[in-house]
Amino acid sequence: HLPSMRTPTEMIVGLVLCPCGLLLTLTGTLAPSWRQVSLIPDQPIDLILEQGIWDICRERQSSHDRLCGQADELGYFEQVPVRVAQGLMPTSLVVTLLGLVVAALGVRCWQKEPRYLLAGLAGLVLLLSGLLSLVPASWYTHELWALPAPAGSTLVVSYSLVLSYLGSCLEILGGLALSLSFHHCCKEH
Repeated sequence: HLPSMRTPTEMIVGLVLCPCGLLLTLTGTLAPSWRQVSLIPDQPIDLILEQGIWDICRERQSSHDRLCGQADELGYFEQVPVRVAQGLMPTSLVVTLLGLVVAALGVRCWQKEPRYLLAGLAGLVLLLSGLLSLVPASWYTHELWALPAPAGSTLVVSYSLVLSYLGSCLEILGGLALSLSFHHCCKEH
């Protein structure tokens, strides 16, 4: 029985989903828009504050004038969900990169047979990285309305938080797909 030269489907799925998840999580981590604060009393009606985990930006919708680096007068960055996100989101990015390097070594690109054990381990690492970014995104969403904001303003989820969620889910799915490589490993023994 000759070995098949085709890369197993689960490895292809994992190697497509995980880098996409990495890009979405990276954008979600860096972009300053996890929450939008609008309709702030005693402020122009078209003023929006965009709060991320690293920065607060102020934008006038009518003129699109945007100014980042706003002062944190309400202690937003001192809140536990924001602090946890500041720690876990970059950690998730590093773990994802590590998982992708291990996956590249395990999936056959330059050799006849994939290294199933290595690809499976990469899947577990990528699954962990997805969970590391899903936890702060979920916690932040749960605490969204409890985090400090000007009284009487309107709060909504913004795009960075959505991208972080999507990236986490893609990393988890890609990690699970790569973890299926353990099946081949068990079959060999």
